[in-house]
Amino acid sequence: MGCSHDCSNCSSKCSDKRPESFIKKPHDMSSVKKIIGIVSGKGGVGKSLVTSLLSVSMRRNGYNVGILDADITGPSIPKVFGLSGQRALATTAGMLPVKTSTGIDVMSINLLLDDEKTPVVWRGPVIANAVTQFWTDVIWQDVDYMFVDMPPGTGDVPLTVFQSMPLDGIIVITSPQDLVSMIVSKAVNMANKMNIPVLGLIENYSYVKCPDCDSTFKIFGESHIEEVAKEFNLDILAKLPIDPTLAKLCDEGNIERFKSDYINDTIEKIIEKTQK
Repeated sequence: MGCSHDCSNCSSKCSDKRPESFIKKPHDMSSVKKIIGIVSGKGGVGKSLVTSLLSVSMRRNGYNVGILDADITGPSIPKVFGLSGQRALATTAGMLPVKTSTGIDVMSINLLLDDEKTPVVWRGPVIANAVTQFWTDVIWQDVDYMFVDMPPGTGDVPLTVFQSMPLDGIIVITSPQDLVSMIVSKAVNMANKMNIPVLGLIENYSYVKCPDCDSTFKIFGESHIEEVAKEFNLDILAKLPIDPTLAKLCDEGNIERFKSDYINDTIEKIIEKTQK
């Protein structure tokens, strides 16, 4: 309580301190209680989808939610929430995130561009600086949980987020394939080096359910997540199916209309872990 998130001038011996901390102070008018990074060692496993689902479910549970879209070169959060064409506003005090239909605060590079189809052709340091500004220059008012949607891998942006933001933990997103162990190990080992808790694993594309006979089919092969979770002593937070209804809602920008018991169960686990 009362933390300024500036570890460089702090004498407290708290568990959130990073070695050689580069934690950046948020905007003076910001209030963010918990920050969770959504990461993976590779692309295409559904980080943005999981970020969106967790945010929607958390908001539905009565929490104020923010999404910091740190995927500067491949932003998809505004599209999923139907924010295409909207622009973030700036005041003399700072930038303001755009609110979704249910009140989720979103900041993404696409909300700052005249045309969302314009490519962001920037070098790593410039991209990393933009992500930092999304934390320091945006006014995040009364946010209980912020989800940070990160690009794949362990490059400039994940390193910047890990070093500059006081993360309460990360969630690693995987898929049910043989290379899942490599994907998880890269993300987990990076988090361990940065002294950041890993809250657990979420397996996406785990199965698809037949709408007629209710049978399940594992079209990407058998899951390896149990053995990987055991290897790294991590919890499995969820196994998410391929859902055509969800895909349609995302394409329409209506993800906030999607409801699912398995996501709500995941939210309860996350709340429990971050309240310890």
